[in-house]
Amino acid sequence: LRWHSSPVEESKAYAFDDVKRLVESPDSDIILIDVREPSEYNSGFIPTAINIPISSQPDALFLPADEFEDRFGFQKPALSKEVVFYCKAGVRSAAAAQLARQSGYDKVGEYRGSWIDWERRGGNV
Repeated sequence: LRWHSSPVEESKAYAFDDVKRLVESPDSDIILIDVREPSEYNSGFIPTAINIPISSQPDALFLPADEFEDRFGFQKPALSKEVVFYCKAGVRSAAAAQLARQSGYDKVGEYRGSWIDWERRGGNV
C-alpha cells in the first residue's frame, strides 16, 4: 500500500508540431518557458521562449511579481496564462510543471521531447 500526499496532475502534452504552431502563430495566452540554465538558453532556444532556469532558481514561480521582475528582467507569467515548459530532454520541464501547479497555475503544459526533439526535427532556433 502506498500513501501519496496528493495525486499528481498530468500536464497537457505538447508535441513538436504543437510547439511549431505556437512559434509560428504566437498566442498571448500561452507562454513558452525554457527551464534550462542561461548558458544553455543562450546557445540556442525555441523562438518566443522566455528563460526561467528551474535548477538554479526553483523558487522563481513562487516569487511575488515585483521580485520576479527584479530577478529576471521581465514580468512573471500571469496565473491566468497557460505555461508550457521545455528543457533539454524533458526531466527538468516535468519538475517545472509540478512546481507551476504548486504555485497556482492551472493550465500547465510540457513539451516532453524538449530541446533535443526540437533540434533533431529542424525547428527554428
